[in-house]
Amino acid sequence: MEQPLDLTTPDSIQGNWNYPTTIRMGGGRLAELPFVCKSLGIRNPLLVIDAGLVEQPFVARAMEFVKAEGANIALFSEVKPNPSGANIAAGVEAYKTGNHDGVIALGGGSALDAGKAIALMSGQTHSLWDLEDVGTNWLRADPDGIAPIVAVPTTSGTGSEVGRASVILDEEQKVKRIIFHPKMMPQVVLADPELVTGLPAHLTAATGLDAFVHCLEAYCAPGYHPMADGIALEGMRLIKEWLVPAVEDGNNLTARSHMMVASSMGATAFQKGLGGVHALAHPLGALFDAHHGLLNAILLPYVLMRNRMAIESRIEHVAACLGLEDSTFDGFMAWIIDLRQRLDIPHSLAEIGITAECSELVGDMAALDPSAGGNPIPLTAEDYGILCSTAVAGIGFVA
Repeated sequence: MEQPLDLTTPDSIQGNWNYPTTIRMGGGRLAELPFVCKSLGIRNPLLVIDAGLVEQPFVARAMEFVKAEGANIALFSEVKPNPSGANIAAGVEAYKTGNHDGVIALGGGSALDAGKAIALMSGQTHSLWDLEDVGTNWLRADPDGIAPIVAVPTTSGTGSEVGRASVILDEEQKVKRIIFHPKMMPQVVLADPELVTGLPAHLTAATGLDAFVHCLEAYCAPGYHPMADGIALEGMRLIKEWLVPAVEDGNNLTARSHMMVASSMGATAFQKGLGGVHALAHPLGALFDAHHGLLNAILLPYVLMRNRMAIESRIEHVAACLGLEDSTFDGFMAWIIDLRQRLDIPHSLAEIGITAECSELVGDMAALDPSAGGNPIPLTAEDYGILCSTAVAGIGFVA
């Protein structure tokens, strides 16, 4: 009789997959970087990383791997936690000055988004903002002017390694813009959980809940997309099982591996849509330079309560799939609140320095955010402003 698959050891959580792009999953896969570059015709990559990763040993290892095969490589680290248009412009200048022929985006969502945007803009005549994800703007881009991309994630949250867009801060207008093109999807992802072991507990928690919100908002977004729904449900189940172990022991490679997969699943699922949590998080991140995953983690229960009438049956199904003892909407909310407390997530926006004075402006910006279109209930700018002030005050449900 065939034995059930054992997915409780790091060695069992690996493989080469081709959905939604080529993914080489497993510990130690960073060593395959030169092979991957060569397969894409990249002989002189620009390595784009988060500014905070410059001294990380795996950055030096990545460069050594590439150089050992006789290729050239240069480093670009001018990437803010919320990457800006100026960061992208500087990266494109570095790309052109170094005569590079491809991008390796290594890091968290910031580096991945920046790297993809730099690759997009490396051969364009239009401006970055001309390619904002509005209507058919993406058709303005010259697809032949988009450099090949290898993505190497070092967090488990955004899932940007399998995304076709980048979220970039327009500092002049103080708004986050989504830049989109189908060829921004990295051709190859090296998903190496060994690179995530050094991520601090608070960032593991925030990025992990970011991935959970991606799955949950995608599942609750209106419309028929059972493939996205199935991926979202399994992503949430993995996060429910493995996020706390990853936070409690950062060297738990089994937990890290499952969370890395769940992160990519969230970004795959949200092709269906996102919702009010992201619609609020984007302007708050732009105005306060706050961590995106942490904002999502704080905002989640407030938006769930606002959407309750439209999503109650869906949430009950999620709760049942997660194996919660109480599979009602209230039982799910209680589990979310308990999980946030276990992970030391702040209860309110006020606890991270956000004040109610911004609520009207945030409401106006949220109503215009592309993510707002996926919310189960159409919300006005006033609705979003009230939600923001509620989350600042920490009211609206029992903590």
